[in-house]
Formats: sequence, C-alpha cells, structure tokens
Amino acid sequence: MGPLMDVDSLQARRTVGLRTVLLDVRWVLGDPHGREHYLEGHLPGAVFVDLATELAAPPVPARGRHPLPPASEFQDAARRWGINDGDVVVAYDNSGNMAAARLWWMLRNAGFREVYLLDGGLAAWSAAGLPVEDGPVDVAPGNVSLDDGRMPVIGVDAAAGWAGTGILLDARAPERYRGEFEPVDPRAGHIPGATSAPTSENLDGTGHFLPAADLRQRFEGLGISGDIPVAVYCGSGVTAAHEVAALHIAGFRAALYPGSFSEWSNNPALAVVTGSEPGGGDGR
Repeated sequence: MGPLMDVDSLQARRTVGLRTVLLDVRWVLGDPHGREHYLEGHLPGAVFVDLATELAAPPVPARGRHPLPPASEFQDAARRWGINDGDVVVAYDNSGNMAAARLWWMLRNAGFREVYLLDGGLAAWSAAGLPVEDGPVDVAPGNVSLDDGRMPVIGVDAAAGWAGTGILLDARAPERYRGEFEPVDPRAGHIPGATSAPTSENLDGTGHFLPAADLRQRFEGLGISGDIPVAVYCGSGVTAAHEVAALHIAGFRAALYPGSFSEWSNNPALAVVTGSEPGGGDGR
C-alpha cells in the first residue's frame, strides 16, 4: 500500500461522503508557530497535530530532540484527533510533507494501515482551487487501538556499525552533513560511514514526491538495492520519516534511527566526521 493520496482522490472521497480523518501537522524547524498557521487556514475539518508535544516525548540529550513518545500516550493523542479503528487518515503540512511523514510513520509503526500523506500538501489543495477554513476544529474522541513496533528501527549501537554491512542515509541538508552549518545540535558533521541523501531531493519543485521510478533511480544511484539493509537518520527523526516514505514509494524497506544526529552528537564518546565523504574529508 503506497503512502500517498492525491488531491483529486481526497476530494472525491469528500464529495461522496466517505469518512476521512484529516490531520494538519504544520511544523518546520525554527518556526514554532505551526498552530497559528493552522488557525489561519487549513483543509475543512482538519485537526491540528502538535508535532513537538503529540508526536514526540520531551527532549533529553540521551534520546535526542524528538524522542518517540510512549505507545499509550500516542494512542491517547490519536483518539483525541478522532481516529476510530478502520478509519482512513490523511495527513498533510505545508512543507512537502516533511513533518506530516512523522505522523504517517508513527501510525504505521502503531499498526494502523489506512494512513496516507496528501501529496503536495496544503499548497496542492489550494492550487486546485479547493476551499480552506480558519479557526480550530473540534471532533468527537475516537476509539482507535494502536500497537507498537511494526516498522523497523535502529538504535545508536546499530547506527554505529550500520555502514559496515548496509547503507546509512543522512537525510539532512548537505551543508549540515558536511559540518559547515549546524543550527541546533551540539556538534557539526555526520555519523561516520553515512551517505548524504537530502530529503529535499525526494520532491519536485511543487512539493510533490517524485514518481516512483525517479525515486528508485535516485536511491539506486546511492548504492541501494533490495539486498542491502538501509537505515535513515536526520537531525531528530522527523524528516528521516519522509525519506523512509520515499524509499517505500521506490520499493525499498528502510529502518528509522529515531534519535538521529541529535542523540548521536550529544554523546561525546561517539565520533562525528565532517566533509563530503561518508568517512569524512572532501574526497580529494
């Protein structure tokens, strides 16, 4: 089952009255005003999801900036959003699904199958001339029962040795991978052996995911095949979920390192390298 639903398919569901839970995950690193942006305009009936408090536990250096919350707390949040067992859920944001993919991954990890990303997000909806509404949305609590552990994950120990037998992708911007710029984490650079694979390259110029064939070509160019274990990290495990979704579209299964570089770089016993090559340096 693919992770995407396009605007036409979502509008068709709405037109015939099929129940669809819409979740707005407006969040961008450095912009704490996601809820305010949501209140200014969102898809009709969409419920706001606060990434920092509902899709993450409080930050601690030993687990990173956005640790995964306990399964029971995530189930409570999903019920607050109005999700029932058997529902169809569509998540979106206004940043190419970079934040919404975190919710997609978490629901899939919790055993919920019918969850999709609105391809192109709010921008695609608005570009189609479809209506938005402002203000909050109140919904009746849902009854969904969620599980845990349905998606592959790795921890710091596995990340340390992953490049020896598999491919570890760093989904952050290239300048953060190279260690030229680090806005939030204590050390600049990347995990030794990791390959740079910026999440932004999963998208076209309008914020839609690239076609499956193009994504597959991209990842194969990074050495990925069905025989090689793949894991992904980013700064705090948010946009890495976007890369997991892109790999899924391309036909590859990938593990997520939830603690990501924010966990890794807070541990002084773990090496960090800089430069454009997996092992550090500029390759010259």
